[in-house]
Amino acid sequence: MKDLPYDLWEPVIGLEIHVQLNTKSKLFSSAPNHFGDEPNTNITVVCTGQPGTLPVINKEAVRKAVQFGLAVKGKIAKVSRFDRKSYFYPDSPRNFQITQFDYPIVREGSITTHIGGISKTFAINRAHLEDDAGMLKHFTTFAGVDYNRAGAPLIEIVSEPCMHSAKEASGYAQAIRSLLLYLDVTDGNMDEGSLRIDVNISVRPKGETTLRPRIEIKNMNSFSFLEMAIDSEFSRQISLYLNNPHKTHEELIPQATYRWDPEIKETTLMRKKESADDYRYFPEPDLTPVVLSDEYIDQVASTLPELPYERFNRYLSDLGFNEYSATILVGDKQLCDYFEDALKICNNPRLLSNWITIEFAGRYKETGKSLLTSGIPARHIAKLVQLIEQNKINGKIAKAVADEMVANPTLDPETIVKNNPDYQPVENIGEIEAFVDQTITENPDSVRDYLAGNHRTFGFLVGYVMKLSRGKADPQLVNDLLRKKIDEKKES
Repeated sequence: MKDLPYDLWEPVIGLEIHVQLNTKSKLFSSAPNHFGDEPNTNITVVCTGQPGTLPVINKEAVRKAVQFGLAVKGKIAKVSRFDRKSYFYPDSPRNFQITQFDYPIVREGSITTHIGGISKTFAINRAHLEDDAGMLKHFTTFAGVDYNRAGAPLIEIVSEPCMHSAKEASGYAQAIRSLLLYLDVTDGNMDEGSLRIDVNISVRPKGETTLRPRIEIKNMNSFSFLEMAIDSEFSRQISLYLNNPHKTHEELIPQATYRWDPEIKETTLMRKKESADDYRYFPEPDLTPVVLSDEYIDQVASTLPELPYERFNRYLSDLGFNEYSATILVGDKQLCDYFEDALKICNNPRLLSNWITIEFAGRYKETGKSLLTSGIPARHIAKLVQLIEQNKINGKIAKAVADEMVANPTLDPETIVKNNPDYQPVENIGEIEAFVDQTITENPDSVRDYLAGNHRTFGFLVGYVMKLSRGKADPQLVNDLLRKKIDEKKES
């Protein structure tokens, strides 16, 4: 595999992202839409497909689908329709899924994100509403079905085949997830199945413009597995083409569904791929079309929040962030909202960002907690940064104060500084001047080296003064006084 000529080939990738909406009830019934409850408790006769039961559309699910469509600048259908997708499987109690095949609620659209420092825009083909299946649970001697998830509302977001690397596919999927979280239409929890990704991938020589046969990799639930699966399938298909030059493309890559096996780190065959004809789509007779007015669409548009890419650009242009810092914050909505709260009372956004994403994040790295679950209010981080900005404490004291904030999350940093004499800055110039004089007296060799042109020794002398002041002297004042005193010594 290592000897394959990867540089001569490219993958063509499209993603189908299935997003469970965070509505209170399911798409077509009043049953609770909630993860983690006892099996088969969040169900009604509609969820279990009892004869004679009728679905009723969840208006909030429609609203969330429209929000997404507007956020990606897609075309919102004034009239959309549901269809029946027929298939037999134990987790589908009706033996069909209610989805939107011919007339989806959203067509087209795009999303932009930064990948490897380069801004890229990816095209979206459509997004449609559908209900979820139940969950098969396998035990030692039997299998059971939990129908709690059956009927949960989904939007399926289908991209164009516009990605050409695992990194691009992962970047697109992460951008979609981030957008959905900013819209608050899902919790985006991939471990619980709130967001699942199907990958469609084909391979062709670079320069070729036609699409070759593709396979589908089902139910990816992590971005790292997504990248590994794409790279594995890329290698597999290249190898097939190179080792079988006399066979047709369709013989080599028959339409099929695969899954990613994390144990052997390969894609493995699940089943032959069904075609649209196999599903026998036809209009859902028990649901009327969804009809939306211009006024309704405009009203939903007026409620859209600041979206991730907009916030990212604002951080670059208005706050002076670099792309890395902006990506770290914007990529985590909860942390970014925490930063925004702190920013209301802090006038140094970059220093504030460093304290949130580096200093405090590092303090929780080994604890299993995070700043968001620590109980430290955002305003307290902002106050700590303001104390530094106002030269009321230096960096060393700030780190000690941060340690105390971690140990006592409700304590205000101003109170911590006020109650600890060791945190009080040395503001008396005469006192600092005495430390400087003592440093020059006790380190004559370093002073001579500095005067001889070895400027690195100046840092040692500054550190010596700071040690004498127990880290409480203003570093800038120490620098100024030390240079002045040494210059005076030089002139004498």
